[in-house]
Amino acid sequence: MMRKQFAGFAASALALAVSAQAMAGTVTTDGTDIVIKTKSGLEVATTDKQYSFKLGGRIQADFDQFDGFYTTNNESANEAYFRRAQIEIGGNYKDWRYQINYDFTDNRGNENKFDEATITYTGFSPINIRMGRFDPDYSLEKATSSKWVTAIERSPVLDLASWTTDHENGMGVQVNGTYGGMFYGSASLQQQDSGVYLEDEDGKDVNSYFMRGVVAPIVSETEVLHFGVDYATRSYGNESDGTKFDGRIRSRLGVRGVSENQANSDQLILAPADAGVTGGFEDDSVVGLEFAYMTGPFSVQSEYLKRDLSGYNTNGDREATGYNMQLAYTLTGESRIYKLDGAKFDAIKPFDKVNGAWEVFYRYDNLNVEDDQTMATVGGVAINESEAKVHTLGVNWYANEAVKISANYLMTQSNEDTVKLQNGRFAAGNDDDDGRAISLRAQYVF
Repeated sequence: MMRKQFAGFAASALALAVSAQAMAGTVTTDGTDIVIKTKSGLEVATTDKQYSFKLGGRIQADFDQFDGFYTTNNESANEAYFRRAQIEIGGNYKDWRYQINYDFTDNRGNENKFDEATITYTGFSPINIRMGRFDPDYSLEKATSSKWVTAIERSPVLDLASWTTDHENGMGVQVNGTYGGMFYGSASLQQQDSGVYLEDEDGKDVNSYFMRGVVAPIVSETEVLHFGVDYATRSYGNESDGTKFDGRIRSRLGVRGVSENQANSDQLILAPADAGVTGGFEDDSVVGLEFAYMTGPFSVQSEYLKRDLSGYNTNGDREATGYNMQLAYTLTGESRIYKLDGAKFDAIKPFDKVNGAWEVFYRYDNLNVEDDQTMATVGGVAINESEAKVHTLGVNWYANEAVKISANYLMTQSNEDTVKLQNGRFAAGNDDDDGRAISLRAQYVF
């Protein structure tokens, strides 16, 4: 019912916009003059910027071809799907700002398809207070919109602690702001209520805490220097039988299609479930570092992540570490847009309105998980460590400010122990320790 109501509202807004443009005459208001923009979606705002409304969205159509350990039988598989199909409504009423993003795809795996639903108070400028449903502010990769990240999928390093970049159906409050033209910071408290391990026996949700600080001593249209640090922590509630969070860590290793294709693929297991009355984990903390430098059409970007899971009762601790490095170059000369408010990269706007802009890049990702105790025993071999590496080559064509076409080629390798862990989950015949994938995306932003 909610989906039908939302669709009806969006359709009515579009119809109103079209009819307003089609009718002759003068548009009048009961106050300040208004400006209507249709270049990117539909935006209506008063000239004094006290009131505004914007209707936009994004469509991302993907195709993935993959083989090796990406599949259960080592043979090639593929999947075509809509990665995102979102309607986005936002605006402000004086010092109050609102944003609602609704996703029509089935990729979320639950009935709640709100990517964001927030109210923000901006009256304490430059400090903002945001309330509602939103993604945690963690990592430069995550802060950058999915519309404008360089690779088709964000770094698989973030899979090592996926709860730091996923709202998990929860609600929260966040304080963020900028200072002195070079500092950005945020702190948030969020209740994340998906999963049986995120409530105690009384039904109280787990609270997650996030902090992010960024210093950018250089911020200009053609040069950026960015340093950041991230921290997140939470403690897991237990069920009535004492079972704790199982600590499993999985990754798609940059290929979303392995989750969409249920017949011959799934995520790679880097650490299996470890639960039970005396097993599992109770405390979870993650630390991250960010670095980026851009000069003209060239940019380098790198992040480091370390996650510590404290074992429950007599269970051992588990540690996950990962890092990446990305080099990108815009062949047509454009620089990436950087915004200190949010400490993130944004779109590349083509100089040539006919032929667009072309960008090439390379990214390297390294993921590692270690456990104080044996994570699994496969074929008589005890396993307490796993590792995976991903090399990604890609090209992006920004045909214009609305259309982006991307192609990525991924080469992935895992160590022998990781493959054995994978065999415990997948078909026993899967003994390949590397994989290959081609990912394609057609994106339209309005």
